[in-house]
Amino acid sequence: MGAQELIQAISTYATPDEIDLVQRAYDFGKNKHEGQFRASEEPYFIHPYEVALLLTQLEADGATIAAGLLHDVLEDTEVTAKEMEKLFGNEVLLLVEGVTKLGKLSFSSKEERQAENFRRMFLAMAKDIRVILIKLCDRLHNMRTLKHLAPKKQHDIAKETLEIFAPLAHRLGIGKIKWELEDWSLRYLNPDEYYRVSQLVAEKREERERYIDEIVGKIRDELESIGVKATVYGRPKHFYSIWSKMMQQRKDFQDLFDITAIRVVVDSVRGCYEVLGTVHAIWRPIPGRFKDYVAMPKPNLYQSLHTAIIGPGGKPVEVQIRTEEMHRIAEYGIAAHWRYKDGGNFNQADRKLNWLRQLLDFQNDLKDADEYLNTVKEDLFADEVFVFSPRGDVIDLPHDATPIDFAYRIHTDVGHRCIGARINGRIAQLDTPLHNGDIVEILTAKNSHPSLDWLGFAVTSGAKNRIRQWYKKERREENIVHGKEALERELGRNGLETLIKGEKLALIATKLSKPSVDELLASIGYGELTVTAVVNRIKSEFVQEISPESLIKPKPQKSSSEGVLVDGSNSMLLHLSKCCSPLPGEPIIGIVTKGRGLSIHINECPNVSRVPLDRHVPVNWSQSETATYPVEIEIEVIDRVGILKDLTIKIADIKTNIRSIKVTRGKEKTAIIAMVLDVVDLNHLQRAISILSRISDVIRATRVARAQKGTRKPVRS
Repeated sequence: MGAQELIQAISTYATPDEIDLVQRAYDFGKNKHEGQFRASEEPYFIHPYEVALLLTQLEADGATIAAGLLHDVLEDTEVTAKEMEKLFGNEVLLLVEGVTKLGKLSFSSKEERQAENFRRMFLAMAKDIRVILIKLCDRLHNMRTLKHLAPKKQHDIAKETLEIFAPLAHRLGIGKIKWELEDWSLRYLNPDEYYRVSQLVAEKREERERYIDEIVGKIRDELESIGVKATVYGRPKHFYSIWSKMMQQRKDFQDLFDITAIRVVVDSVRGCYEVLGTVHAIWRPIPGRFKDYVAMPKPNLYQSLHTAIIGPGGKPVEVQIRTEEMHRIAEYGIAAHWRYKDGGNFNQADRKLNWLRQLLDFQNDLKDADEYLNTVKEDLFADEVFVFSPRGDVIDLPHDATPIDFAYRIHTDVGHRCIGARINGRIAQLDTPLHNGDIVEILTAKNSHPSLDWLGFAVTSGAKNRIRQWYKKERREENIVHGKEALERELGRNGLETLIKGEKLALIATKLSKPSVDELLASIGYGELTVTAVVNRIKSEFVQEISPESLIKPKPQKSSSEGVLVDGSNSMLLHLSKCCSPLPGEPIIGIVTKGRGLSIHINECPNVSRVPLDRHVPVNWSQSETATYPVEIEIEVIDRVGILKDLTIKIADIKTNIRSIKVTRGKEKTAIIAMVLDVVDLNHLQRAISILSRISDVIRATRVARAQKGTRKPVRS
């Protein structure tokens, strides 16, 4: 490990002054970390050195690489900020301070410390985007060397990486770092699945490579015949990407068609479309799979043409087409572009970083550490849709976002005064989900104000927070009354009326970071806290004083069979099969039974294939706003005090009823928690699983697919 490799790496693009700065930072950092060692027992300076090398791959400037070499000096040595500024200048100091964690400050919880670290990091990013480049390279090297830490530490770091740092890399368009962070995270969070996927990929690698080579060769020959210069090659998908698709689509490995994609790189935008035409002339394109990110780039700068074709042997194949410059940006994202701006400064008007401005906008509104962390994770993780304002501005929003989310993304006042919306020129309800390419116009009235009902369908944290803030400010006394009524009602239903009096409610207010009982009740009134979440917290705090029957008390629910239509009618005798527990959003089929009417199954339920076709009846889900459906989920956790409380509080936060809970001890200090939840549809279930998966010490959360396990009997004939 010497400075020579580092200097050689930057000499192709750096100025002499930058090279001198990096050399001095190397010498200083190595000297100050002398005698310090990592958990691997290697000299500590290996870490900042490797971080600096990773930064050279992003073609970072001299100040950024110097900060990478020095990023732990303020935290782990006796060097002061004043000394660093004198030796390396204010620019390097500010970068190092932006990366440095909170030192010896005292916090009441791990979540509070983590939340404050991220608040500081996002503020530093807003001042200089280079801070996050250093932080991402720092995290990547830490993930590469994670094997030297204790299992609990490995799990916590990998979880944070998957929830925060990999999505950040994606938002910045740095695919090269994102993919590796995701793969390392899967390796430590779910090692069995990681090695299963890696083995599946390895098993048929030769057969897959022969198939891809055939397609690559055909494309090369055709392009050469029309005089188009191009680089054509196969690109294997990463393990985490493959595993995610298997989980999300509930498919086996052999059923995924895009394990490997074909990539074509040309020298012009015109060449991209020429290649597209050539590929579609050779093989039939799959309808609905073409995406033009060249004409409409993603907010993280990504550009490419995506298409899927029916290749040789009738197998679907994905093809990506881009220019050299597009490829560079796809690999390095904003790092390929910030160097040409003024010192890496964050530009408030830069649409490509609008998501960062959104994080900063609600940062001051969220004082609770858990709420802040969950909001950040939800905003970073969300799948995106791209819609247009009437002026043609592209607005990126999370999947299932509504006109209310769009209105608040435009401006807080537009959201507050919203009374309706036009989507593609037609009047639409405010809870209508938006789709890619929609043109959205918000209708406003001067004296209008938000409705608490909007919280039921707003998706973005920004919209929800602004609605709550309006009610918090404008309707305090009214909120207290409504909150008290709602809490008394819910406690009465649970047989816990006595707990609303005296010091007990004051204790709950303190536990939920509220300065008084009135503030707690007001928070319920304007929607910041759900009454179910407060009651669950009461149950968990006073569990010794509550009868077992009150701990889990199912609410009376409307019959779930009312959610199914048979030939347009919902009056026929039917029931939902317990072997597969179908949910709205899943394709279903009715099976005629003897004496029990129709049994409703998921189309893919193994029991369906065992029944003759003449007993199959087409059915559909009806629109039902009140019906809920029981579904069993299984959560594997690290067994610790308070884990069950954490789970039930998060479930209550999304207004989900728990029918039953069963806990069994697993291997190596783990536990398996089986829950039956009442959910509205498949999206509701997926959201619940997603939120539970992000809780500290949760290893996995999955739906129990009983029919696939063979634990249920076939349909009775």
